[in-house]
Amino acid sequence: MIGWLSLMVAPAFVHAAERDGESFTVSDLMHTLAQVKSAKGTFVERKYLSMMYAPLEYSGTLAYTAPGHLEKYTLRPNPESMILEQDTLTVQGGNAGTKRVLALQEYPVAWAFVESFRSTLAGDIETLNRFYKVKLEGQPKRWLLVLKPTEPKMKYLVDEIRIGGSGDHIATIEIRESEGDYSVMTIRKDNL
Repeated sequence: MIGWLSLMVAPAFVHAAERDGESFTVSDLMHTLAQVKSAKGTFVERKYLSMMYAPLEYSGTLAYTAPGHLEKYTLRPNPESMILEQDTLTVQGGNAGTKRVLALQEYPVAWAFVESFRSTLAGDIETLNRFYKVKLEGQPKRWLLVLKPTEPKMKYLVDEIRIGGSGDHIATIEIRESEGDYSVMTIRKDNL
C-alpha cells in the first residue's frame, strides 16, 4: 500500500508568489492542487529494505478523479490493483485474484496513510492537519511537502512522507519508515 498516489495535471502554472516575490505557502499549494479534477500517469516505485541488497521495483499506472477516487494498477512484477472510492479501499491481486475490501474508518493507520495522498491531491489541508504535521519547502516550480504523522500507531511505522512536485504535478512520493526502510515512487503524467 505504501507509495501509491499522486498525480498531475495540465496547463502551465503561474503563481502570484512568483510574480510578486511573495512567499509560497501551504495554502497556495493546496489551492493549486485542488484545481486538478482528474489525472492519469505511470509510476515506478522502488522499495529499499535493509535486508535486501537491491531495491524491489514495481511499475504501473495511476488515475485520480476528484475528490476521492484513486486507482493504482501495478503491472510489474505482479499484477495488483488498489482502488479507493471515498472511504473504501479495494485491493485485488495475485494469480489467485484475492480481493479484500477495507472500510478505512476501521483501520486508523491505513486511513491516515491513504489521507496523506488523497488529501494532498484534493488540496484538503484540514484533513492533512488531522493526521500530520505539515511543512512546505521550496517554491511553486519546485516544492516539497513534508508530512510527519501525529497518530501514535502511524508514527510507529512511518517517520515521514515527502511529496515533491512542480506546480500542480506531483512527481515523487517518498515514504521513510521508522525502522530505516524507505520507498520512492516517481510519477510521470500522461500526455493528455
